[in-house]
Amino acid sequence: MESKWLLFSTMAIMLALGNCQESVKPLVKVVKGKKLCDKGWECKGWSKYCCNHTISDYFQTYQFENLFAKRNTPVAHAVGFWDYHSFITAAAQYQPHGFGTTGEKLLNMKEVAAFLGHVGSKTSCGYGVATGGPLAWGLCYNKEMSPSKVYCDDYYKYTYPCTPGVSYHGRGALPIYWNYNYGETGEALKVDLLNHPEYLEDNATLAFQSAIWRWMTPVKKHQPSAHDVFVGNWKPTKNDTLAKRVPGFGTSMNVLYGDQVCGEGDSDSMNNIISHYLYYLDLMGVGREEAGPHDVLTCEEQEPFSVSPSSATSS
Repeated sequence: MESKWLLFSTMAIMLALGNCQESVKPLVKVVKGKKLCDKGWECKGWSKYCCNHTISDYFQTYQFENLFAKRNTPVAHAVGFWDYHSFITAAAQYQPHGFGTTGEKLLNMKEVAAFLGHVGSKTSCGYGVATGGPLAWGLCYNKEMSPSKVYCDDYYKYTYPCTPGVSYHGRGALPIYWNYNYGETGEALKVDLLNHPEYLEDNATLAFQSAIWRWMTPVKKHQPSAHDVFVGNWKPTKNDTLAKRVPGFGTSMNVLYGDQVCGEGDSDSMNNIISHYLYYLDLMGVGREEAGPHDVLTCEEQEPFSVSPSSATSS
């Protein structure tokens, strides 16, 4: 049933994209003095965010192709899997909640570049002398190649028990590891990822959807989401300020990766993510000069939101 629904939704949106070259005019109503809009397939459900530019207004197929130029070359590991329609279909679920639609066009473009910067860095097979440069190889993978373990943590055997014979290695646009993360994500998306983690390597829309859900959702209670710290919805507390956590791209890395990336000084892993973001800003026509000052862009001196238990360290 789930797969049929995803197929139907994808077909409907592809048809809409094919037939609609101009921005859809929103339906508008005012509720308790607040303007709410519905913009059809891409931003549905009477939201203030649907009154703004939607993603397909400013980020189109040719730009996606520019960002991920090498993903379908013969040496890539997910040839034919990732495409623009899968991304925009997944994004449509979250645009009414502010994904790429929170504010003015510039902020929205920067958020899409930021999200895809994370995705590109985590799915890249680029290296220093790769054709087109190391930043042109995002979306090269859709799963971890030759995993060294099955990522089953028995601590969660009562809430997210491991399915016998199933491996919970990295899959998706922001790769998911471990049974508890597959279980939590599956519950949120109403897809049985705990028993069928392979769905993320079979369906690109679902793979993007899981990544956008992670971007929009706090990893832990009493923490902000990557979306909120990036667009400015999050207001740092006194403790955050002491920990040098400020709104912006740097803190989005802190939210998503904690001590795996942040608080480690000028690290290669952090700089790789930042480099993808800056590269995508340039390719989208925004320009890296809009990324902000150094302390907003990095998390090298930030105290991590979370410290990874030894069992939960992802590759």
